[in-house]
Amino acid sequence: MKYNVFGIGNAIVDIVTEVDHDFFEKNEVEKGVMTLVDEKRQLHLMGAIDMKKSKMSGGGSAGNTVVALNQFGGKSFYACLVAHDELGKFFLEDLKNHDVHTNLKFEHCPEGHSGRCLVMTSPDAQRTMNTFLGVSSFLAPEHVDETAIKNSQYVYLEGYLVSSPKGFEAMKETKKIAEKNKTDVALTFSDPSMVKYFSKQMEEIVGASVDLLFCNDEEAMIFTGTESIVNAREKLKQVAKRFVITQGSNGAIVYDGDTFINIEPYPASAVDTNGAGDMFAGAFLYGITHGHSFAGSGKLASLASSHVVRQWGPRLKKGEVQKILTEFNG
Repeated sequence: MKYNVFGIGNAIVDIVTEVDHDFFEKNEVEKGVMTLVDEKRQLHLMGAIDMKKSKMSGGGSAGNTVVALNQFGGKSFYACLVAHDELGKFFLEDLKNHDVHTNLKFEHCPEGHSGRCLVMTSPDAQRTMNTFLGVSSFLAPEHVDETAIKNSQYVYLEGYLVSSPKGFEAMKETKKIAEKNKTDVALTFSDPSMVKYFSKQMEEIVGASVDLLFCNDEEAMIFTGTESIVNAREKLKQVAKRFVITQGSNGAIVYDGDTFINIEPYPASAVDTNGAGDMFAGAFLYGITHGHSFAGSGKLASLASSHVVRQWGPRLKKGEVQKILTEFNG
């Protein structure tokens, strides 16, 4: 196999900034979730924060995951769409720097604005995201590379795509090609708002089943219509052959198809939880595609997530990856 994972998702450049608790009420922002906004609204919010203290990084849920997988030593392909602008150039260079292959060449990218996400981190380390998708909302089935899917162990579908009609079609096309070529299908719910407000689309993409599902405890309960993790995980067995439920500082629950495995958390003083779930998925996918058990992969993913929440931004620095692998193998 050429690739461990074929990812598909919104190509987003993150603008990460710190805000006070009262910022949300003052600017009518729903705290702790991802909200899609138009460009006018996002520019208004950017005017309300101190942009000089903000940092820019490559982002997007599936984008963070495939980069994490590659940082640990895996190989991935990322299907996405950016514009022929400075942010688009920045995003594609970021993928190239992490050796992530893609369907895009910058000179062929469309005119318009690339997607960007204002990531507002509050003193309690919660992350609140306001996202303007830009041309990423036009990601469509024609951007799906069948050859790359055939040469991948897993496809990884980003749940955020259900909010875009074309993106939703691209997800369905990716799943269809994967099933035809016996490539395993992994899906992340991405955010509670996607499960809550796009429940029909999410149920359709899950379909009869997926091979591997990633979600957090809130998403699991919303999707299954339950009020406890014990009930939610039993219901998830009906739609996912294997799954992971992350639980923040309480670790995670992994279902390997036969057994529930409790993954212990690693202690961490969190300063920014942005990208923790994406990092968990990337490290976990690296583990299961490189000979590790589900329990071992969960341990590596938990360790990696504990490192990423100690810093600003969703990506690990090069030296951190080696530290994690040394600690994991030790």
